[in-house]
Amino acid sequence: MLRRVRQSLRQVLFLMARRPDLLCGAIVLSVLLILAVKFTCSRAKDVVAAARPPVRFFAAEAPVVDLYLGQLDQVERLRSMAEVSLIFFYAPWCAHSMAARQEVQQVAKKLAKQVQFVAVNCWWSQGKCRRQSRLYQYPIIHLFYRRFGPIEYKGPFVAPYVESFILRVITPLTYLPSRAHLKEFLAYHEPRVVGFFQFNSSPQPPGYITYLSSALQALKRDFRGVVRFGIVTSKHVAEAISLREDETVYLHRRFNSSLVFPRKERNFTSGAICSWVFEHHETVLKWLQPPGTKSRLLEQELTKGPALLLFLPHNPLRSEPSPILQKVADIAVRYHSCDYSSWDISFASKSLCCQSVVLPESSTSVCEVCLNLSRLSLPSSSVRCSFPSLTQGGDGFQTHLRHCCLHQLPSSMSIETATSMICSNFLNSYSPFSQFSACCKKVEPQLNESQTKEEPDMQRVPLTPPSSLIPPSSISHQEGITGLRCQTNRTLRFYVLDVALNWPLAVRLGASGNRSASLHQEASAHGDGSFAAIVNLKDEVHYVLHRSPAATLTESLEAFIRNFSAPYSLLQRHLVGEEGCKGGKEESKRPDEHQHSPPPLLITELTTSSFLPSIMDLEKDVLLFYYTQWCGFCSVLNHVIIQLARLLQGNRAITVARVNVARNDLPWEFMVDRVPSILLFPRYKKHLSVKYPDDLPITLPNLLHFILQHSGSVPYADKPSAKTEGAEPGAVLHAEFLALQREVRTLHHARERLSQQLAQLWRNNRQLKFDIRSIEKNLEEQLQEKSRQLGEAVRRLHELADTSETLLNENTLLRVLLRALKDRTEAREQAEMERKEPEQKRSRLAS
Repeated sequence: MLRRVRQSLRQVLFLMARRPDLLCGAIVLSVLLILAVKFTCSRAKDVVAAARPPVRFFAAEAPVVDLYLGQLDQVERLRSMAEVSLIFFYAPWCAHSMAARQEVQQVAKKLAKQVQFVAVNCWWSQGKCRRQSRLYQYPIIHLFYRRFGPIEYKGPFVAPYVESFILRVITPLTYLPSRAHLKEFLAYHEPRVVGFFQFNSSPQPPGYITYLSSALQALKRDFRGVVRFGIVTSKHVAEAISLREDETVYLHRRFNSSLVFPRKERNFTSGAICSWVFEHHETVLKWLQPPGTKSRLLEQELTKGPALLLFLPHNPLRSEPSPILQKVADIAVRYHSCDYSSWDISFASKSLCCQSVVLPESSTSVCEVCLNLSRLSLPSSSVRCSFPSLTQGGDGFQTHLRHCCLHQLPSSMSIETATSMICSNFLNSYSPFSQFSACCKKVEPQLNESQTKEEPDMQRVPLTPPSSLIPPSSISHQEGITGLRCQTNRTLRFYVLDVALNWPLAVRLGASGNRSASLHQEASAHGDGSFAAIVNLKDEVHYVLHRSPAATLTESLEAFIRNFSAPYSLLQRHLVGEEGCKGGKEESKRPDEHQHSPPPLLITELTTSSFLPSIMDLEKDVLLFYYTQWCGFCSVLNHVIIQLARLLQGNRAITVARVNVARNDLPWEFMVDRVPSILLFPRYKKHLSVKYPDDLPITLPNLLHFILQHSGSVPYADKPSAKTEGAEPGAVLHAEFLALQREVRTLHHARERLSQQLAQLWRNNRQLKFDIRSIEKNLEEQLQEKSRQLGEAVRRLHELADTSETLLNENTLLRVLLRALKDRTEAREQAEMERKEPEQKRSRLAS
């Protein structure tokens, strides 16, 4: 075997020695094969290009340490060098990060001496921030106060808000050195917490750091810092709020008793103090800040009940509330201030907590339910109010309220009898230590003068209880809203929004679309740029406050709230729609090219403002088409409506209109349950509007038949028009005859148009038949020509097949001959070699 291999190699080498060109070709092929394999295996490494190295995100002159390589390990070192540090995590490609960069630079230039500003690139793939941190959005701001943190900022990335948040972190506690400062601190409507710590024994009392941490914990929950924390170090000042023990935390409340942190029941930790404050604090005004992205913040708040949304100009850097915010807060405080002095004093003095019970809105009765705990000897701090729900409570609770408020106070009672109070006690459980007391009263609506000042064209019935139901302390403010929250079943929640940040929402609710023009108009008319609206998500309605130039903000807002709280409120639902009125798709077409007057609209596009005036025109039949931009069937029917409008273009007594119900709110009585829908409002009979049958195809003949069948005429008019009123019978008959003549002419004109269209269609059909015949003839000729060409190609292919077979046979024969020739040559060469070998041996022996 080895011998044969050696012999084969010897023959190959001998052949290469005789043919050097073959050797070079083999070497070149081997090198090319090796290079191809190498490049094929390493091609995947160069598919992704290397990322460009990052550069500075902030300007070089900005007082911000820019860690653009993502050096997260240097953040701890920089934090230790300052008492307050701000860490700005960003991505260089993020548009929000680019927008926030200018705001952060502006704040850094002002607070560079107090705060250490650090920016970290968390998008660089080779940086530690990207590897160790999991951030799902950019930018993110974290603040650190000494060792406490991080405190994440969740507000808008606007310089005043960021600066205000930083200042709150720098000074989380307000020092109250005197009783005057304490009184001023507790006078605001916002929740206030006061801590009493004496610094006589030690530089820092044991609970001071815990109290400071609780203030910082509150900033984590609310970036606006609505809950303010103060600190008192003087015992004399602390006695003003009945604090005598050191390390005491006091929660100030307006409507209920103020509370002291129960250290015996809860651990004195920062988290426990913060949770306790947010559980028991009272808020009359709540700030809302929609994030500007997909969020359920507004839905979560609006589903709680009717909401009063107040869009006010706000400066977060202002130390004191603005005058307009103070006025709104005063209204909210008086609205929530319920005085029970006019109720049953015998049980009010024993009860600890009361609640207004929600009744059907059709009822004008108000029930106040109080939990009577006179038999219990427990401290007030351990008592928790618990009321049964009308949907989940016991049958006795519902039965008593139904009997008390709906049967004992019928609507036929006189005012003197209705204002009398009915009280009774009942048990809600088998517990002998508690019972419920319900007092029910009937409130009669009265007219309010301030409402006539607001809108003189509309008469409203605000809720104004009789003088016998108002507490003696507020008799002088009989028309105010003091305690209205406890006298109505339509309780409002007050929300405040920054008008500069939430202007698109205000526009959607009914504010003017041009922000600068609207604010200038509001400022010139009222002195402020405020906007107010009440949103009732349950009833799917909202109302807008239209202020009178002669009325102040307080008067207008109070009248607005009273009118909404009335049992039978006459506030008009605000309808939001597109501005202006535009024509349909074919509005630019003229009935006559030689006319110089403006062409009439072919299809009238209706909006919220033009809807009622257009469809209630007594002199015209109005065919209304309901559609939306996302309705596919509506787009399919557009050509039918356009053909109908062209056909009726010369008739001024019929108007074809359409309305986009997705962008224009309509009164409830004019809404439809499906789109597309078609309604006809006949002239002189607008109250007899007819809907196009749903089971009938929407075609041009069906629409014409529908219009002719239900269109109005003069003999069916409910009331005579201004032109025929007072005229003689002959003139009326003449007018009717002329109207009938016009209708007949219109029908003749429509018939002529239909005849012309049918004739044109017949001509087009005939021409199509001729075209079809000629096309069929041409196709047949082309088919025959292609068949002939195909047959010729098949014949040539057969010839080529025969030729190729002959060539293959000849090629095989040549191969056999070449093989025989090669064998003969090899045999001849071998014979010669065998003949030469003896001679060579003899020559060697001879030598």
